[in-house]
Amino acid sequence: MHEGHRNRMLEREKSEEALQDHELLEILLFNPIPRKNTNEIAHRLLETFGSLDRVLSADEGELMRIEGVGKHTAQYLASVSELVRRVAARRISAPTAVSFGNFSSFVRERFLGLKEEAVDIFCLDKFDRIKHTARFASGNRQCVVLSMDEVSRVLLAHRPFGVVVAHNHPDAPCCPSMEDDRFTAQLQLLCSLNGIKLRDHIIIGRNGMFSYFTSGRLEEMEKAYSVENIIDEKSIR
Repeated sequence: MHEGHRNRMLEREKSEEALQDHELLEILLFNPIPRKNTNEIAHRLLETFGSLDRVLSADEGELMRIEGVGKHTAQYLASVSELVRRVAARRISAPTAVSFGNFSSFVRERFLGLKEEAVDIFCLDKFDRIKHTARFASGNRQCVVLSMDEVSRVLLAHRPFGVVVAHNHPDAPCCPSMEDDRFTAQLQLLCSLNGIKLRDHIIIGRNGMFSYFTSGRLEEMEKAYSVENIIDEKSIR
């Protein structure tokens, strides 16, 4: 009986007939739940979370509280969510040139819906155009560990004129932590050693966005952690 119903649903999906949200979710659940009625589970998910996007943004623990959703199904939905997020991210058009006004919305979209903390490094040419982007993530909601050795490899490989760094606080405000300040100071010193201009470090949090550049903190970092300020050139013979 289930097989015949599933075939009919798949045929409807191929046709021009618009499927409702619960029907699309029902079809999506065919893969992780091969021998049960997924219609009822789809309804329960939507009733609990309220919409498709909230179902796909729920974490595994929340999903597994729903009757009929086991660990395998929760992991499957989480994978679909990540797939959708990555496809959407690739459709975001990078601005022609980086400025805080046009870059802030671009960065916000890149981190939209991301459940883990991640760091993006944007390598810029002399016209402030993005020539390369590198993302680092550890799968942790609270922190991401990024060494200066890893950053150095990116800088040496792409030789940027300038750099913008952005990272997110999935479960916290955008206010920079002591670790964020330490990372920014190390990054400023590394860029200075390589003749690269650190343009900004942006933090996306639950309550908005913080910019080291617009806040004036980056200027303080540049004065304190630039090679020419650390080493008095007059003392070099």
